[in-house]
Amino acid sequence: MKNSKFYSVVSLLMLASLSSCSTTDLETKEAITAKMPNIIILYADDLGMGDLGSFNSQSKIPTPNLDKLAAQGMRFTDAHSSSAICTPSRYALLTGRYHWRKFHSIVPSFGPSAFSPQRLTMPEMLQQKGYNTAAIGKWHLGWDWKAIRIKSGVTPDAFDWDKSIPGGPLDNGFDYYFGDAVINFPPYVWIENDKVTQAPDTMVDKNLWLVKEGSMQFRNGPMITGWDPYENIPTTTQKGVDYIVQHANDDKPFFLYFAYPSPHAPIIPNDEFDNTSKAGPYGDLVVETDDSIGKLLKAIKQAGIEDNTIIIFSADNGPEHYAYLRDEKFEHWSAYPYRGLKRDIYEGGHRMPMIVRWPNKVPANSQTDELISQIDIMATLANVVGFELPNDAAEDSFDQLALWTGKSQTSSRDALVHNTFANKYAVRSNDWTLIDNKTGNENSRLERFNYANWQKRHGYVSDDNAKGQLFDMANDSSQRFNIIEKHPQKAAELRKILEKIKAQGWSAPHAKP
Repeated sequence: MKNSKFYSVVSLLMLASLSSCSTTDLETKEAITAKMPNIIILYADDLGMGDLGSFNSQSKIPTPNLDKLAAQGMRFTDAHSSSAICTPSRYALLTGRYHWRKFHSIVPSFGPSAFSPQRLTMPEMLQQKGYNTAAIGKWHLGWDWKAIRIKSGVTPDAFDWDKSIPGGPLDNGFDYYFGDAVINFPPYVWIENDKVTQAPDTMVDKNLWLVKEGSMQFRNGPMITGWDPYENIPTTTQKGVDYIVQHANDDKPFFLYFAYPSPHAPIIPNDEFDNTSKAGPYGDLVVETDDSIGKLLKAIKQAGIEDNTIIIFSADNGPEHYAYLRDEKFEHWSAYPYRGLKRDIYEGGHRMPMIVRWPNKVPANSQTDELISQIDIMATLANVVGFELPNDAAEDSFDQLALWTGKSQTSSRDALVHNTFANKYAVRSNDWTLIDNKTGNENSRLERFNYANWQKRHGYVSDDNAKGQLFDMANDSSQRFNIIEKHPQKAAELRKILEKIKAQGWSAPHAKP
């Protein structure tokens, strides 16, 4: 009897102890989850380093919200996108992998997904750590349009618009999506999650809208009656604000990838922004983009989550070739102080303004001139949330958290490959850049857009060389002087680094087999 009572008491004590441990473990887990920061990536389109006042004091475009963001966080002056065109940079950002390991070009109208089913994406990684995930705005990474196609062609009746469209954001790690896929590609309709919000019923007519600079660049295809591209930024901005407000007090942290269509063509700032810059309609569209960012930042502050939210701002590639004429007319060089534009493998094509704000973690009003890439964001966030990357994911992503937080003054990478088109590469290693091609220019309309006048005005001379181009970035970051003839051994050394990174299939330490 005594023994039975004794064991019963012991059993009860053990159960109480286990219950206490379980509760403590649960509370600890909840506490850890509560400390997980929200993450927002703000991604501009065709924006130059010289467009932001915080990166160029001579900019003729007011960007007060981005300048304030920069003052509250860290400015990265040597940050790069993977490509100098759209889709590849977005793929690399969201996978932590060089785009050229898979493809080079943009996804065309009604093109397939850029992602392989087995490829781990940044939002999938964050989902596994308990995040709500959303993409709002430009997608341009493809969908499985064949799944809803009922006949050939790109007319409204060629698709079953009642069906879900697979292969898009929801199949690649996002819980929610809202946008128009690509502002100048069909279908011209809002897409929410994996379905259009309204069935297209007519064909696009680009003459319906006033374009304020350049051309509309609209591809042919189906549209809903009454479609208005001028509504893009106001509509997506409100969706972004709504998402922040809705999820600010959730038990789970959120990841918001907010991708702008601007200042990519069509250059269509809303009328209230006309003449708000001194760089023409393009500048006015940058002002509207900055204004939208201000609204999102205000929503974050008013929701009371500012201190526990990481905000990352950058852009997919350099400005479009209209920048040559803009420089001539308004004396505003969007890629300042660099040479090259969108498509080019000169610095202006892929060196992007980048800002990171994370209160009490990233030093305010700080700057680093260390070499980093947007590809590094995935490994850095993996460290933030405690995710161990397998060696077959984010193969080219370097963890830069120590640099972000000021615990290190040195980048974790010392080499970076630049590429836009197949078989045309450049490689940066420490203070040297080799363009493994006779020129870094890839724009096919240079003469039309007064490239020769730009060269003369900015003191550049023709330096194409069949052996390639070599630049001392420590003393010549503007890439004025091709010194490959003086340093053939250095060129050979960089070419060896390039070939090694290309051949081995990975470059980040965690990815080593």
